[in-house]
Amino acid sequence: MTAVLGISAYHADAAAALVVDGRLAAAVEEERFTRVKHWAGFPRESIASCLAIAGLAAADVDHFAIGRDPRANLWRKIRYALSRRPSFDLVSDRAKNARRVEGVADALAEALGLDPARVAPRVCFVEHHPAHLASAFFASPFDEAAVCAVDGFGDFVSTSRAMGRGPALEDLGRVYFPHSLGLLYLAVTQHLGFTAYGDEYKVMGLAPFGAPEFARALGQVVRLEPDGGFALDLAYFRHGSGGARMTWDGGAPVIEPVFTRALEALLGPARRPDEPLTPRHEAIAASLQAVYEGALFHVLRALHARTRTPRLCLAGGCAMNSVANGKVRAETPFAEVYVQPAAGDDGTALGAALAVWHQRLGRPRSLVMDHGAWGPEFDARDVRRALDARCAELARAGADVVELGDDDALCRAAAERLDAGQVVGWFQGRMEWGARALGHRSILADPRRPAMRDVLNRKIKRREAFRPFAPSILEECVHDYFVGAARDPFMTQVYPVRPDKQAVIPAVVHVDGSGRLQTVGRSASPLFWQLLRAFEQRTGVPVLLNTSFNENEPIVRTPEEGLDCFLRTGMDALALGRIVVARRVDV
Repeated sequence: MTAVLGISAYHADAAAALVVDGRLAAAVEEERFTRVKHWAGFPRESIASCLAIAGLAAADVDHFAIGRDPRANLWRKIRYALSRRPSFDLVSDRAKNARRVEGVADALAEALGLDPARVAPRVCFVEHHPAHLASAFFASPFDEAAVCAVDGFGDFVSTSRAMGRGPALEDLGRVYFPHSLGLLYLAVTQHLGFTAYGDEYKVMGLAPFGAPEFARALGQVVRLEPDGGFALDLAYFRHGSGGARMTWDGGAPVIEPVFTRALEALLGPARRPDEPLTPRHEAIAASLQAVYEGALFHVLRALHARTRTPRLCLAGGCAMNSVANGKVRAETPFAEVYVQPAAGDDGTALGAALAVWHQRLGRPRSLVMDHGAWGPEFDARDVRRALDARCAELARAGADVVELGDDDALCRAAAERLDAGQVVGWFQGRMEWGARALGHRSILADPRRPAMRDVLNRKIKRREAFRPFAPSILEECVHDYFVGAARDPFMTQVYPVRPDKQAVIPAVVHVDGSGRLQTVGRSASPLFWQLLRAFEQRTGVPVLLNTSFNENEPIVRTPEEGLDCFLRTGMDALALGRIVVARRVDV
């Protein structure tokens, strides 16, 4: 047996992934334990969880694969520092973070109770972007594919391209700091008043409400170059000179504003977070999405011209832009697109482990990731303990507890409640890997009810009213409801809803007539498929509204967290395995 533990550490979305004999045994994000979104630091709890899931001891790990390499592109970093003379704060911050990454062997030894002398020789540093590329290609169903990673930055690189064949990846070029499509999107996101780390997805959701009136102006901020390259006009950005500090250690990531006054002169004054959204802000969001898509498709068209393959794997934080992902097959020559569910920096833990397995150990491929259930799970005894600890609160909430005999009874009961307009928490099996709830830690509702989106945003999620919800659909029915859609079990692509179906499932249709769909296959997600089938049998509609099981927090991990979320929100029922907790209708 050979075990490779992949780690994303001292960066946003700290995580761990364990590969045993080439197969993924477990993958978990640290935020699910700390309860802080995008938690940055050392993933102590994630590592322990992965080992526990696999039934391994720390001493059983043969290789520790780190999804960073502080020594990568070192001469480029030195040349940049000498030519641009960035601020002392920027250099100091980067050096401090690099030292923490270089010292990860000591942190591992302390966390795992091992001798540092035993750990250090087993540590393998995998550069950030090769880890992204590996996470996409080596988890894909493709024997051969073009691969592209696009993000803010990692180890001085923002965009990388490769050709994947079997267990090998051939580097086909990179874009380096300070030029970055991720930083372009971040700068405008901050300008629009969305200042928390990871808020770019809010701007993506806002964009369909506006027209791209600023696209021509914003287009001058990024210059497209031959052969798929691009460059930012750095007059609009502060990150290259060190005017935007970043905090990545032991808490929520923080990035100071990366845009300059020049961007305000171009787009108008920046919005404060407490100011209302106006049509101008909607137009800026629409313009940003249009300019980003144009630049991304420029990169991808050049990559296709180089590789001449119809298959594409995407990774990096920008691969979470599901609107752009859904247009790739229409806007480029690529015919198939694969995006694994943790495309962001959490995915570098998986990529680092797979890179070591295939590229350093020379082992063949055996993983095809077709589902996202790689986290911990809890049995009926765990659920009963959680219920016993909260029996008084449940009684005050007027909630009854019923245990059902089998999965068929569970799915029929849940489908009946959903058909009646109830909101149901769905806590089943192993927790998902990645940012999306995929039918294991989900909040579900009836997509046929137009008011359901407002009910969920106001009473359950307590978030901005413009935010859409996703449709989960039986895989075999996808073409009946969506135009040009492809199989996507990970909810990473947006497609148009068929005009004749938009009035059938209005709660999951965005303002532009689209939906970020999840296709649910019987073999990959049998219980969620069974629930969707039960709902279809009752209603004739094979679709459910699916949103993550949380309320302004990371997705719930344990039955206790699920109960906490149920009790403090307006959910009607909660299915914890085959145990259903439901508020009485007369309460």
